[in-house]
Amino acid sequence: MNLNKYKAKSKFKQKHLLKLEDYSEDDILQVLSLALKLKKHQKDDTNQKVLKDKTLGMIFLKSSTRTRVSFEAGMVQLGGYPLFLSSNDIQMGRGEPIEDTVKVLSRYIDGIMIRTFKQSDVEDLAHYGSIPIINGLTDKFHPCQVLADLLTIYEYKKTFKGLKLAYIGDGYNMANSLIVGCAKLGINIAVASPVGYTPDETIINKAKKDAIKNNCTILITSDPKFAIANADIVYSDVFSSMGQEDENQQRLRDFKGFQVNSDLFSLAKNDAIFMHCLPAHRGEEVTADVIDGPQSVIYDEAENRLHAQNAVMALLMG
Repeated sequence: MNLNKYKAKSKFKQKHLLKLEDYSEDDILQVLSLALKLKKHQKDDTNQKVLKDKTLGMIFLKSSTRTRVSFEAGMVQLGGYPLFLSSNDIQMGRGEPIEDTVKVLSRYIDGIMIRTFKQSDVEDLAHYGSIPIINGLTDKFHPCQVLADLLTIYEYKKTFKGLKLAYIGDGYNMANSLIVGCAKLGINIAVASPVGYTPDETIINKAKKDAIKNNCTILITSDPKFAIANADIVYSDVFSSMGQEDENQQRLRDFKGFQVNSDLFSLAKNDAIFMHCLPAHRGEEVTADVIDGPQSVIYDEAENRLHAQNAVMALLMG
């Protein structure tokens, strides 16, 4: 596959990015193909101002470094204006119904990116509003990160079909979205999580239908060694996400044996790459010699948040 020359099967038909479950393989490949083009323009300093005079409202009910900076920088690069809205800045943070908030904002701005806790917040914005809604992260899904991950995988592996990704950690939003994204593009995925921390069963069952169609597999296990064996990509995430800080000590006990260290990483393929969505806790979910080692691609992965999201905004708002 050559994403630089990818020919879409149909015109991009999505209005929002709420979750990757809503996107077809062709939709995802259109995003990734455009992301590569926009990345080249950004590197060549020939940015296309496809969002000239457009405004993106960025609602943050959950704070973030990479999400805020990448969306702000991306809007500027594409000629638009980013408007930061924290929970302290808008009435939605004080109990105003989402319906009222989005109906008003739809008359002021051209799109909304929201980073929040409940997936229902994202779905409600799309239901009641009349402008594109982009999910910047919820407790259930993180589609923007997975699009960046897929872009990074392509840059290093030049393909998707037949690869194996091993995810070691909490079966939370990242695991859920990786399962969906891998199944849609034909990547075998193995998720290793402790008992009680496995990914959403409903999401797994839906993704298995795509996996069958694309001739790939979804494995859920509690054995990290089994999951990582012969993997092309090894993926880790924090054991305690934002909002789970009071569970940290219990989680450190529950996730004992799930740290990606050099011994565990050695079970993957010799040319395996290491990925992490950041922020990372060195010495907890991953050791410094792995995350800072020569096979780690975490900073390329972080940069690709910018380019993948630029493609999403261009397709939805341009």
